[in-house]
Amino acid sequence: MSDPVLSLTGIEKVYNAGKPNEIRVLRGANLELKAGEIVALVAPSGAGKSTLLHIAGLLDTADSGTVMIGGKDMTRRSDRRRTMARREDVGFVYQFHHLLPEFTALENVMLPQLANGASRGEAKARAVDLLSRVGVAERAAHRPADMSGGEQQRVAFCRALANAPRLMLADEPTGNLDPTTADQVFNTLMSLARETGLSAVIATHNLELAGRMDRQVKLDEGVLVPA
Repeated sequence: MSDPVLSLTGIEKVYNAGKPNEIRVLRGANLELKAGEIVALVAPSGAGKSTLLHIAGLLDTADSGTVMIGGKDMTRRSDRRRTMARREDVGFVYQFHHLLPEFTALENVMLPQLANGASRGEAKARAVDLLSRVGVAERAAHRPADMSGGEQQRVAFCRALANAPRLMLADEPTGNLDPTTADQVFNTLMSLARETGLSAVIATHNLELAGRMDRQVKLDEGVLVPA
């Protein structure tokens, strides 16, 4: 049996520890994500969804608990090793696309690959393939300002998958889109994930979209429970 793609055990996070305004955001959160599994993370704003995703994606550290990606314990690794793991194993998508405005769609998808050591030819070929898969190949030469919100978010998906990560973490990826566009973009994301065998944790307020994923979990007073 293969190792879980992501395993969070006993994750705790406290802000302003020991002060009168101490906030205990996570209180021993546990999550196991299998290969190819897509899990919805549902909770109201301020419940700690973004904090949990940042810890899972090695952008932040927990006060206690263990983070394992692909069976490897990332908890006490050096900043350099965590950065390498994040670059190779994890893709991030946010509510706002965060594309680099001075670069084209094609260049935005190429850049993570070039930073990871790919040749320009390899990076361009994969970028073209990904943009084609999500239906925006004809926008490859356009900069973000010349694309619609839905097109920008599709390019953001491609950028997140550029280095073929095993894990994608998405924080309200359709939250900035109108309902029709959100539905279209979500369908694109799900199709792409299924095609590539990607595992994903997707935070969303949209319960209808959450219901299309493999299972749902929610944060309840800092603990993850079935939704």
